[in-house]
Amino acid sequence: MNLFILFHSGLFAPETSQSVLSISSGEDLLLLSLALLLLVGLVLVAAMAIYLLFILKRTLNPTATSQPAEPRTLWQRITGLRPLSQEKDLMMEHAYDGIVELDNPTPPWFMWLFYSTIGFAAIYLLIFHVIGSGDIMAQEYTKEMAIADQQREEYIKKVAGSINENTVTMLKDAKSVDAGKTLFTQYCTACHGEKGEGKVGPNLTDVYWLHGGNVKAVFHTITEGVPEKGMISWKKQLNPLQIQQVTSYVLSLQGTNPAGAKEPQGEKESSSVAMAN
Repeated sequence: MNLFILFHSGLFAPETSQSVLSISSGEDLLLLSLALLLLVGLVLVAAMAIYLLFILKRTLNPTATSQPAEPRTLWQRITGLRPLSQEKDLMMEHAYDGIVELDNPTPPWFMWLFYSTIGFAAIYLLIFHVIGSGDIMAQEYTKEMAIADQQREEYIKKVAGSINENTVTMLKDAKSVDAGKTLFTQYCTACHGEKGEGKVGPNLTDVYWLHGGNVKAVFHTITEGVPEKGMISWKKQLNPLQIQQVTSYVLSLQGTNPAGAKEPQGEKESSSVAMAN
């Protein structure tokens, strides 16, 4: 049954030519280890069957052998225990208040587990650090991060692809506005000031606008820039979703009246925010 599962899991499938040494992840190594453990289990089961067959044969024909019977039970053999009748042979020389220490060996199951961990470590060292065909944790992390970044970019392109000057709307949720603030702080404060009060660029907190104050006009201005005034086009640095976030943050500054605000420039649009909505 175990072999049937292994064949159907693809590990021993005849059509694959992938080598065991081509293990590329911890999951592959774990699967291989489980397969080896199952193989060892099958060998033990076979040995147990042979042993039981031998016991049955000896029971049916007691004169077939003259060797003394093994006093230990099967469980005692597996666990490394000795029968009470043999404890006197295990007594050590020192004793205290009549308490005698027995020289009991380490249970075989524990030794099997110990040796299996050594074998696992040797296989791991060989595959991941000597041959180098597997990915260690740092490499797996790098690959997973690259995949995540690619998926993120694809998601952004999918979402941002539907945003343009005709479909853009003002974002009101705090997460989007905060994202716009982060981008504004990173790219816009040099010309417009930390609070949008205006420096080289115009004041963004009053109701006067040089190129329109509704959401579509601000989106267009950020996207295409104003080359004659020294403002670059940001469509190569920011995707449409990010420009929408910056636009929403800029419009959220209306009426904040920061200290040191630059004098009004452009046309008055008293209902710019309302128009943006």
